[in-house]
Amino acid sequence: SMSDVHPNKLAKAPIGQPGPMGRILIRGEPGHDIVEEVYPTTDEEVVDKPGKGSFYGTDLEVMLRSRGVSTVLVCGVTTEVCVKSSVVEGNDRGFSMVVVSDACASYFPEFHRVALEMMSAQNGIFATLATSESVVEALRATPDEDA
Repeated sequence: SMSDVHPNKLAKAPIGQPGPMGRILIRGEPGHDIVEEVYPTTDEEVVDKPGKGSFYGTDLEVMLRSRGVSTVLVCGVTTEVCVKSSVVEGNDRGFSMVVVSDACASYFPEFHRVALEMMSAQNGIFATLATSESVVEALRATPDEDA
């Protein structure tokens, strides 16, 4: 159903229109699913966001705070819209935001580059940038608290 889609979004985006992987941005359509390589395990929660930012209209903040999370790694598409919106929302809520720069993308390489520069300007006003390699290295070096 598209009953929860704001009319302003319908006027600006092809939500619900046919696309190469089903109707665009509609839950249950193949194009809305998570790619196999990063599909969540049964014990991982999924945040199904209704807006551009991951915090708007979701329980993400509650989920993070209940787990004592203070640093959030962000990756996704597009860098200049969904990633940037999520970073700003998280930063406004007091989280330390880290954008995994090579795990983000845009239709336009220039938009990707500029969005990364904007988020990390002024000594990381919104976020710190990291590469996927440096994130994996840091995670491997961190003791597993559940062990």
